[in-house]
Amino acid sequence: MKDKVRVAVVGGSGYTGGELLRILVTHPKTEISLVTSREYAGKPISLVHPNLRGLISKNFSNFDIDQISQKADVVFLALPHGVSMNYVPKLLELGLTVVDLSADFRLKDPQAYKMWYGIEHPYPDLLDKAVYGLPELHYEELKNTKLIASPGCNATATILALAPIVASKLTESKRFISDVKVSSSEGGAKPSEGSHHPERQNAIRPYEAEGHRHSAEAEQELSRLAKDSIMISIVPHAVSSVRGALASAHSWLSSDISDLEIWKKVAEFYRGKKFIRVVKGNIHPYPDPKYVIGSNFADVGFAVEKRVLRLTMFSAIDNLMKGAAGQAVQAFNINMGFEEDEGLKIAPLRPG
Repeated sequence: MKDKVRVAVVGGSGYTGGELLRILVTHPKTEISLVTSREYAGKPISLVHPNLRGLISKNFSNFDIDQISQKADVVFLALPHGVSMNYVPKLLELGLTVVDLSADFRLKDPQAYKMWYGIEHPYPDLLDKAVYGLPELHYEELKNTKLIASPGCNATATILALAPIVASKLTESKRFISDVKVSSSEGGAKPSEGSHHPERQNAIRPYEAEGHRHSAEAEQELSRLAKDSIMISIVPHAVSSVRGALASAHSWLSSDISDLEIWKKVAEFYRGKKFIRVVKGNIHPYPDPKYVIGSNFADVGFAVEKRVLRLTMFSAIDNLMKGAAGQAVQAFNINMGFEEDEGLKIAPLRPG
């Protein structure tokens, strides 16, 4: 293994691309060799990402696959859905490792792309080869792949909340509802009428309540874990915070279960997982995105309403870190044989 892995970031001008650069620029095992942006080609990266002034002196480049193949060993794709699939096959042919942060290779069933994204997937063979980049579920598979499909933020929060109870069959339920409060940065760097600050501020606004795309990922991964068919309904709510996502995933118990028993199941499932913190009790009894902002941690917790036997699992993440760039680098580290937390030993901000 080389002292430093040469990485290219394709689509480096958005929030996710900026977060990748923020992590990789200080990662001791990586060298950022190329950063592309169609809109800002030739302009300094710090012009778009002023937080990186003095840390990175490169300019954005146009996308040139030959140049990437010469200058990079690993390519991070921070591109819109439907765009990555145009580049991934050629990058793999050239022998590069690809970490794709779009939804283009997350789902194993090609038919699911018709249902959720309205497209006929042109490379169904690559869907089998891609590894879903959630390290808590796919650590070993990530060691031996050339294509990592990094999960969506709302799917990540939902899966991490529900995985322990699905795996342990703590509830007989096979249907779950995940209410996810999401921050404005999930909407990306380009403002729309709905994400414009005066419209977003003070809002608590449901969207895609008839069916959110990330449900497909959550069902795929939790069904695999349960060895049974699991159905998930994710209902996102836009809130006015800038970063963070909180999943409250509800289910019903068939009988009374003690908090201690649930605690043991969650702690056992996540034992040894470097970026999972189990939260219960004390001053802040439940996970809160405020205390993971800027980090790759996911805080997981639960509450039982014994009167009606309702179990709610919580998961709080920074949507740009554990929900996107941080998790992508975590998966990359595992793939490269590095320590899982290399470049990610970042404490959350407080106050954030």
